Amino acid sequence: MEIIRTTELKKIEYLIRSMAAVAILGPRQCGKTTLAHQFARQNIFPEVHRFDCEDPRHLARLENPMLALESLNGLIIIDEIQRRPEIFPVLRVIIDNDPNKRFLILGSASRDLISQTSESLAGRISFVELGGFTLHDIDPSQTRKLWIRGGFPRAFLAANYQMAWQWRDDFIRTFLERDVPNLGIQIHPLTLRRFWTMLSHYHGQIFNATEIARSLSLTDKTVKRYLDILTGTFLIRQLLPWFYNTKKRLVKRPKIYFKDSGIFHSFLSVENDKQLLLHPRLAASWEGFALDMFVKLFNLNEIYFWGVHTGAELDLFFQKKGAKWGVEFKYQDVPHITPSMRSAMVELDLTHLWLIFPGEEIIPMDRKITAIGINSLLKSDELNSKLM
Repeated sequence: MEIIRTTELKKIEYLIRSMAAVAILGPRQCGKTTLAHQFARQNIFPEVHRFDCEDPRHLARLENPMLALESLNGLIIIDEIQRRPEIFPVLRVIIDNDPNKRFLILGSASRDLISQTSESLAGRISFVELGGFTLHDIDPSQTRKLWIRGGFPRAFLAANYQMAWQWRDDFIRTFLERDVPNLGIQIHPLTLRRFWTMLSHYHGQIFNATEIARSLSLTDKTVKRYLDILTGTFLIRQLLPWFYNTKKRLVKRPKIYFKDSGIFHSFLSVENDKQLLLHPRLAASWEGFALDMFVKLFNLNEIYFWGVHTGAELDLFFQKKGAKWGVEFKYQDVPHITPSMRSAMVELDLTHLWLIFPGEEIIPMDRKITAIGINSLLKSDELNSKLM
């Protein structure tokens, strides 16, 4: 079964009409290659040429990238380009010599890990970050399945929970033993696995480098480096705190979230919904899942959380269309306004605050606070008019 990712296809088409190169960045196995094939099948370009930097035959052709690429017309797709970052300066020369050429670049590492991207192709490239499936891609009846299994296509589409669990286990092992070394990063797989496992205890919480370093007998600097690696490979989200001029003592360390709920569940040893519903990290799991869905649905880039040391906090804060917005994520049947929400409304001067909870109802809670069931995010006229 193939799910057509319509939203991403439209975004790529829009960008590639004005930019010489579009980079699709995201974790391994999230569907980048499939998306590129779906885009190629739209027949926007009369010719399509594909190179896979993990295919020895294609690597042999790319030994002289200028010779291999300069004479090609149409759309040129280069997959897993992080394995050959030296190609980027060549692409700059080719693009400058022929602005009509179009490149679709796929990579499993961030711009920070592929530093040549921003340095060589500045002003010539746009970026699309791709994760797993979102609520855009599935039927609302499958929301719980997406939460439990995560959005990686092979896990979500697996025949049953056990096979989805096995795929995620294999993914984690391959990432640690092959993908990290292929990025030129030398860390023993067991060490990084221990760190990753410990991060699961901080999912949805403030990151404490000193505490983790002490537990693993590492330095704070090493722990922060490990976190940056998992962030740069799109597996961990570091949600930064919002700073502003105030006399209150603001929280200054980032919050940590697993980007994929299925991977998070694997580190909790949770295989199915029955086990998750009995797990003490149930609410944290749902909060992370709902936050990720909200951010992707509304294409949010600059996002933060807000917190003060007296206890008041807001799960998500961002600015869009000249206004300030807030979002809370609560795993509860009957949503209610908390003192923290009231504090956030006043302190941050929010235009509106949304409380996202499981379900489908849309409930006005206050003049500027609305509770929305996660399955109604796409149906909310209020949300879509203000954020889309």
